[in-house]
Amino acid sequence: MFELDIVALKMLIGMAFFVGLVCFVFSISGIKQDMPTDDRLYMDPLPGTLRSIWPLVNFFSFYIGDRFPVEMLVKISKDLQRSGVSYLMTPEQYIGLKITGAVLMAIFAFISMLLLETYSGYALFFAAVLGFFLPKISLRDLKKKREKAIIRALPTYLDFLTMAVQAGMNMTGSIQQAVDKGPQGPLNVEFKKVLRDIKAGMPRTDSIRELSERNNIKEITAFVTSVIQAEKTGASVGNTLKVQADQRRVERFQRAEKLAMEAPVKLIFPLVVFIFPMTFLALGFPIVMKFMYEL
Repeated sequence: MFELDIVALKMLIGMAFFVGLVCFVFSISGIKQDMPTDDRLYMDPLPGTLRSIWPLVNFFSFYIGDRFPVEMLVKISKDLQRSGVSYLMTPEQYIGLKITGAVLMAIFAFISMLLLETYSGYALFFAAVLGFFLPKISLRDLKKKREKAIIRALPTYLDFLTMAVQAGMNMTGSIQQAVDKGPQGPLNVEFKKVLRDIKAGMPRTDSIRELSERNNIKEITAFVTSVIQAEKTGASVGNTLKVQADQRRVERFQRAEKLAMEAPVKLIFPLVVFIFPMTFLALGFPIVMKFMYEL
């Protein structure tokens, strides 16, 4: 009788599990039907690491990302634009990516604790917080890398603009020549956006001003301000661009000098912690051993 009760209990548990699995599948299919299709026709292709988790990102972006305040979404949109990934994801998808990172990191921490036969709520919480902020850290690194690339390429583009303007071309034609002849990179993309805005009918000063507002970089702002002021006051745009190019080149040389002077300071920590102890150990070990054998 007892064995029959156990068998019946197992059958009930199995049936309950099967019914729960069927309900889960139907709920997932219903949720998928409610979600809009992710149209990436005009978006950049996803990298392999994001492609595998993108359905989960879209799920969180559809059900949670749209509920955030508009001001926060606008701020995230500007951050995505300044990091060069505005054509990779929307602000809602970025929020979904952060939530996905928190969930996946929490699951990974929980599985690790199961394997180690231990549990810690604090570790689970910190893993979720780390996963939530990892996209923000990556976005900040991308933004710094992009700003460095723009600042590094700016003197070269200013030289192209100066030569074209002094040769008799207008500002729009000079930007076109700089885009065609200049090195590829984020600054090239930004000048292409300026040309696109001009061709779409936006006034040239407004399109150049948009360049400064999109990037919020001090060097770009100085370049845009000087060009707009030169056009308004009737000053020589060629001389203005030449002064800007010389100034940017001097600043680049000063940054290189600063990094060179900081290098010895940055080397102190690895020298003291890693190199000096090993050197003293290699030199002192034979001497210590010699004294021990003599005693």
